[in-house]
Amino acid sequence: MTATQDIPAPGIRDELDLRIQAYIERGAAPAGSDDSGFGRLALELFAYQYEHNPAYRRFCRSRRAEPGRLTSWEQIPAVPLTAFKELTLACEPPEKAAAIFMTSGSTNPSQRGCNHHPHLHLYDASLRAGFAHYFLPDRERIPLLVLNARPDDQPHSSLAYFFGRLVDFFGAPGSAYFMDNDDLQWRRVAAVLQEAEAIGEPVALLGTSFAYVHLLDAFEEEGLSFRLPKGSRLLDTGGFKGRSRELSAEDLRGQFGRRLGIPDSWCVNYYGMTEISTQYYDTTLRGSWQGIENQPRRKAAPAWTRIRVVDPESGASAEPGQRGLVVHYDLANRGSCLAVLAEDIVYLTPPDTHRQDDTQGFVLLGRAEGTEARGCSIALDEILAANRNGSA
Repeated sequence: MTATQDIPAPGIRDELDLRIQAYIERGAAPAGSDDSGFGRLALELFAYQYEHNPAYRRFCRSRRAEPGRLTSWEQIPAVPLTAFKELTLACEPPEKAAAIFMTSGSTNPSQRGCNHHPHLHLYDASLRAGFAHYFLPDRERIPLLVLNARPDDQPHSSLAYFFGRLVDFFGAPGSAYFMDNDDLQWRRVAAVLQEAEAIGEPVALLGTSFAYVHLLDAFEEEGLSFRLPKGSRLLDTGGFKGRSRELSAEDLRGQFGRRLGIPDSWCVNYYGMTEISTQYYDTTLRGSWQGIENQPRRKAAPAWTRIRVVDPESGASAEPGQRGLVVHYDLANRGSCLAVLAEDIVYLTPPDTHRQDDTQGFVLLGRAEGTEARGCSIALDEILAANRNGSA
């Protein structure tokens, strides 16, 4: 703990946590434009983080953004993603964190972004509400086949924790992990899929995009294919670039259909990151379950989050359809910073008048490069300069 970091009073902190958790547990369906609860909670959470997160407070002061001056959640300063590698962005002493999730360090192993969680109640509430709404709207439990390591084997991985808690909350008998020391046990997966096919019980597969590539490669080499029972589904995360080759999302979903017999709309990609506490899902499965087919593929922002798309040069908000950097506002990210500027390019989609529960959607285009990446770099320079030169 630094000399300028005050430990928050338990009563105030716990009361705020409970109100955020209650807001999340109302459900993931995106709120209507008349919902003012998010804005009130966001400004209150900003005031809390301003007071108890010294590195963030210095950044906000450099921008003259202080509690009482802001009138909208859209004015809350967003921390650039890379700052989580350079600074300790925590509202409570890091050594008392219940969990510290760290980025993989694939770009630079010596620098890993860290997100300190004083507890995981809000993280769990977020993952439960989002998964149930977008991936499991039709049932309470299903056998979850996880193409990833167990949480105990990767204690600082938010992805491993996420999959593990999904098994805890939603896994029916037959749920299992199929990764051992980075070795994908594809023969075990094949045996479980053959059994599901034989008895007619739907299953759900969870994994990273390239775990599936390796699984499908093995199936192809062995001449294996399956027609999984109706109601089977698949969740993947991550991009589609690997060391061996590049594969498009469309190509991968096509292989899911040919090798596994899972319809395109029941193959759901989700987008998340270590530095926030919420996942964003494709809306296709829920739409198909509601009888809406051939819908455009997009992701939804659940009720306790908001998405802004900003011009990388000016920081001005972009209009629907205009590409820019994405800014996440996530009430579940109470322990660090609720506003995070990511290094991804997206565009917002107009509200869908046929679907009242999806008022805000977005399409993820990929990582920022070249000129677009300058917006992230400028924001990082600002927060680092504020912490070099400023006082608490």
